[in-house]
Amino acid sequence: MPVDVDVPAGIVGLARALRAGGVDATSDRLAAAVEALTVLDPTSRADVYWAGRLAFCASPDDIARYDRVFATVFAGARYGGGVEREPHVVTESFAVPTDWPYGEGDGVDARPAAASRTELLRQCDLADLDDADRQAALALLAPLSVVGATRRSRRTGPAPHGPVDRHATLRRILRAGGEPATPASLRRQQRPRRVVLLVDVSGSMASYADAFVRFAHVTRRARGPRTEVFTLGTRLTRITRELSHRDPAPAIAAIPDWSGGTRLGELLKAYLDGWGRRGTARGAIVVVLSDGWERGDATLLGTQMKQLRRLAHRVVWANPRAGRPGFAPLAAGMAAALPYVDELVPGHSVDALFRLARTVTRA
Repeated sequence: MPVDVDVPAGIVGLARALRAGGVDATSDRLAAAVEALTVLDPTSRADVYWAGRLAFCASPDDIARYDRVFATVFAGARYGGGVEREPHVVTESFAVPTDWPYGEGDGVDARPAAASRTELLRQCDLADLDDADRQAALALLAPLSVVGATRRSRRTGPAPHGPVDRHATLRRILRAGGEPATPASLRRQQRPRRVVLLVDVSGSMASYADAFVRFAHVTRRARGPRTEVFTLGTRLTRITRELSHRDPAPAIAAIPDWSGGTRLGELLKAYLDGWGRRGTARGAIVVVLSDGWERGDATLLGTQMKQLRRLAHRVVWANPRAGRPGFAPLAAGMAAALPYVDELVPGHSVDALFRLARTVTRA
């Protein structure tokens, strides 16, 4: 790593390459590597090597992968004005993404990991960031787009092939003066599925609720009326209309129970009774953004999730705790809901929210 490269940014680039190489370089391990380099010498290849190896490697297989990735990422990098050799011999190579910014050292095409601060903010757990960094991370959600899956409509329309459209074919023959014409075809049209977002804004979600509301905001603005958004706290609040504005602030201001308690089972029942069974949940992709902490009756939550699963096309649950190593759905609410969830995904970082958007799109 060149002396003038920011240490946290450089180690994030290494973590990114490790993940591509099959090593589980989680955000916690990344933080441990950065912390280790604050007490070691970041200008020493050996210190960088051992800080990364101790932080990222959890098995002998990881060590072999780590050696290959480290040797390629830091090939020829400058340390204190000279070029050091790798800590030990490496016989295999690893393909590093070519779109990274690289430096040069002593006439050698050096490719040290020089990931930007933006990359670090994208991958960090939002709960670990201070207010300034969290706002900078939330700004990275601006280009996010949630398209959503489609379903077959009852309406038909013109198509290049399919069943013969008798009326359109007859019109073609009449326009041709009674001469034979190519038969027109039709088929059932596709229309976007409704996406319903249920956002937990209780106290246990204080570090993530703002990001989830912003995720709902970009989803609503991208998909228009085919999106419904509700918040879950001490009461059920519909904020769909407020999220149609360019600024999500009016929607946040409209939430009366921000950082309060939560009764997921009762509020899910209120949603199903007032909105879901009337049509918003039928055939929809329902996304629950919550850590699953339930202060009420977890059995009620399980019952309502079962009802929701019967109505919805798919149920996706984004849990910010799921992005942490060793996560298990032990919270009573999460355990009760899990049997009726099609896909449980993490929601702890900006990158996780982009992956959630892709999950909704292909649902």
